[in-house]
Amino acid sequence: MWPESPLLRDAGAAVLTAGAAMAVLRLWEEVGNRALLDQKLCRKLVHISVGLVYFLMWPLFSADDVYAPFLASLVIVLNIIKVTLIGLGVVKDDGVVNSMTRNGDHRELLRGPLYYACAITLTTIIFWRTSPISIAVICNLCAGDGVADIAGRRFGHKKLPYNPDKSYAGTIAMFTAGFLASIVYMCYFHLFGFVEQTWIMVAAFGITSLAAAIVESLPVSTRLDDNLTAPIASLLVGGLVFYYIGGGGGGATGGDRSSIFAMVEMVFAGSS
Repeated sequence: MWPESPLLRDAGAAVLTAGAAMAVLRLWEEVGNRALLDQKLCRKLVHISVGLVYFLMWPLFSADDVYAPFLASLVIVLNIIKVTLIGLGVVKDDGVVNSMTRNGDHRELLRGPLYYACAITLTTIIFWRTSPISIAVICNLCAGDGVADIAGRRFGHKKLPYNPDKSYAGTIAMFTAGFLASIVYMCYFHLFGFVEQTWIMVAAFGITSLAAAIVESLPVSTRLDDNLTAPIASLLVGGLVFYYIGGGGGGATGGDRSSIFAMVEMVFAGSS
């Protein structure tokens, strides 16, 4: 039974969200420490699962508390601090390093993993759960980019002509995984009245995932980082597409728009 106070309810939801996210992180840290999986594969499984499990918990939060997105993102903010300290060498944690880096260098945490956490945090605070942009950004970043790397390593023998570091298999996998994850979460959030569920929305998610996959395949993503370029592409293209179709974030109820960033959300999501 949830408490009547929205703030108390959201504090409890934040604890449950933190518990779920930390349990997933701990699982992959143990896998990394015991070398049960290849380090690169383990890193991408962290990439895919942590963000999607965190995203899955959003309906637990109330519709009446302006602090809900801040409380929801608290676990990610704490992880940002932890990753930064480990990346700087202030704190030593082999489990985190083994599960989140490509080559076992703690300084890698200050790039991809840090961009990943910051992207999810900003998406939570700015757009929250009534904007389809949240779905597009998080699904393309977590599912799309994560599956792209796995597919690219296994089946990416044929490279792209404009970027030898990327493959056709990886790019196709990114579009497919990001798009399918977006549809699943659209249906999931629609059950709670947060977003619309229409074929136009499906097409909009398809366009956004395609744009994210194309940007991820470009050399600029190799020079910078996929965890930076994929969410930016999803944000910019998704903002334009969802604004154009008017697939705004009010959902069926329109009651979960008390965030202090509601005006920003309306501009990007096209809601009234």
